Amino acid sequence: MTRPDLTRDTIVPFLADIFERRGGEEYLGEPVTMAEHMLQGATMAERGGLPEDIVVAALLHDIGHFTSEFGTFSMDDTEDRHHEDAGAEVLAPFFPSIVTDCVRYHVAAKRYLCATRPDYFARLSDASVHSLKLQGGPMTDEEVAAFEENPNLKAIVQVRYLDDAGKMADMDTPGFAHFAPVVQRVVDAHLEETA
Repeated sequence: MTRPDLTRDTIVPFLADIFERRGGEEYLGEPVTMAEHMLQGATMAERGGLPEDIVVAALLHDIGHFTSEFGTFSMDDTEDRHHEDAGAEVLAPFFPSIVTDCVRYHVAAKRYLCATRPDYFARLSDASVHSLKLQGGPMTDEEVAAFEENPNLKAIVQVRYLDDAGKMADMDTPGFAHFAPVVQRVVDAHLEETA
């Protein structure tokens, strides 16, 4: 699924271009656009002093909603495109597993939290409750046990909470350009470590 034209030097401009061209699209019945939603999560992570990889994961967790940008999916698809998998796959060659796991499992984390924290469900927006039903509802005990084996569980849950919080109609945030240097640092550090 990875686009062959994407490189270490082009992945961040590619993501910036998606935010610029597509970020104004509606975010699944929430009072924010797609870009506002992701920028809010990243802004809260940054203001909360969370590590850069969590800031980046919050910024990019829903990038898979733009699957048509990745060259192998069409927005005309009628079935669930599993945006979490699509996003993780396009990011995987450039980002560490903590980022891609947060992207890949942010939907599962909602199901996990509904199963393990009784007060969590009450905090979900109406749109999030609706999507929970489509995503399989709260996890079973077996699914919870398997999910808890992920070494990035804490980060995944952090990004899930940022996802839930990033739905405020009146929050001011910086644009993608503010976060681009952070995204590039995370890419560069990962690729240098794995070279």
